[in-house]
Amino acid sequence: MSEGRDGDVVAALGAAFTAPGSDVALLDVHADPDHHRAVFTLAGAPGTLAPALAAGAAAAIEHIDLNADRGLHPHVGALDVAPLVHLDTVRLGAACAEALVAGELIGALGLPVFIYGALAGGRTRANLRRGGRAELARRVAAGELVADFGPRGGLHPSAGAVLVGARPPLVAFNVELAPPATGADAARIAALVRQGGTEGLAGLRAIGLELAARGGVAQVSCNVEDHVALPLARIVEAIGRHAEVAECELVGLAPAAAFDGFPGDLAVRNRRTVEDALEVAG
Repeated sequence: MSEGRDGDVVAALGAAFTAPGSDVALLDVHADPDHHRAVFTLAGAPGTLAPALAAGAAAAIEHIDLNADRGLHPHVGALDVAPLVHLDTVRLGAACAEALVAGELIGALGLPVFIYGALAGGRTRANLRRGGRAELARRVAAGELVADFGPRGGLHPSAGAVLVGARPPLVAFNVELAPPATGADAARIAALVRQGGTEGLAGLRAIGLELAARGGVAQVSCNVEDHVALPLARIVEAIGRHAEVAECELVGLAPAAAFDGFPGDLAVRNRRTVEDALEVAG
């Protein structure tokens, strides 16, 4: 969700997912004022997540106006990304089916829905987000892109569009650099270590930011597409070759295997695993 500053709005969005009659569990909420983003992790049986996501989308239309400042994180929608995550291949088919139902229900609310990932022939979130909401609107108007569900004539005027897919776990992980590193240093390092960079790590998306709400902390913000092939320890090691790493932050939840070999003396804020959260939720 493209909201990370107003605690009341974040709470209302979370409540929408788990309103009476919903059979999903809200495992985790992570809100960030600089990214102006909140990540909600939900768990549920097949048939339960799609209507919960649609309820969250309706709340996003009500509470989030993208015409106001929306922070540092790239985005195209109020409910920006709604991935249906399968923890193993046994549940791949169920996740794909749920994603398509979610797309139809969200589109019925008046939000254009674009499918990404395996269900869209490999089309990526990055491809759809390139240039932000304005560029996505231009591509739709020019006929270069057509929504898979919902309105096809343009984006919602205040809530934009929604990206929906089915995928394995993606780990959102932030690495904060020790002073005197700056946002420019973080951007330079991100360009070096992300996929396609001169020291590129396959499957790593990364951008460099300076966090005003944290007093100017320099951050390399990462998305890890395959936590088994690229454990978080390797990312920290690669970034640490260019700047001292002060601490890290986990956004949402990560599978326990993502922390294989992770340095025991490096702090990770919000460190929680999917397995632990599911056990607590029962």
